[in-house]
Amino acid sequence: MSQTDRTREHLIETYRRKAKHYDITSQFYPVPGYPQRAYRRRAVQALGLRPGDSVVDIACGTGLNFSLIEQLIGPGGRIVGVDMTDAMLAQAQRRIETRRWSNISLVHADAAEFEFPTGVDAILSTYAMTQVPECGDVVARGAAALARGGRWVVLDLKIPDTVPWWLLQLGIAMARPFGSTDAWVGRRPWDTIRAAMQDTLADLSWTELFFGTAFLAAGRPARPRDDH
Repeated sequence: MSQTDRTREHLIETYRRKAKHYDITSQFYPVPGYPQRAYRRRAVQALGLRPGDSVVDIACGTGLNFSLIEQLIGPGGRIVGVDMTDAMLAQAQRRIETRRWSNISLVHADAAEFEFPTGVDAILSTYAMTQVPECGDVVARGAAALARGGRWVVLDLKIPDTVPWWLLQLGIAMARPFGSTDAWVGRRPWDTIRAAMQDTLADLSWTELFFGTAFLAAGRPARPRDDH
């Protein structure tokens, strides 16, 4: 088994264990006091959604972003939630049934292998893309599938560029539960994501959050958007 496969299996097992209580424990992720919900809302707002839009939520987990997206796209819109962990998708399905949403479909797939629907209006990934070894390829394939004026938004964790000792320790603590910390720090996947977005999208914005331990990146194709 390759290192990539071992990382993938570790992530699946980790999230299987976390799935049942993820909605509660995620409120304190990555550290108590981190404004995760506010940042999620900010990421969804960065999608620039309109009623009727279609959205792909990559590594959607239990569907924590769904209600924020639904408020903007309405019942005429569509959400495709993608995740590689069956237990997380089971929780997402319960959320869908509880809220009686009829415009959300779930796909059990690795982000690295998912085939984006052509002409999707927006793609979102929150706190997941840096864990995907092929994150640059995922960004590029998503960008190619976007409709005119569509928007790709990534909210995730990183190590600050100028790293005081205490912040480095914080970053390591953030990554430790999800895989090889040394590998994550060494790969610097946030740099890969930024480069891929710069190569495939226009009007890229990159905002550092929480003392540089997180980032919000957003971009869109250079072409003007079609009206529905």
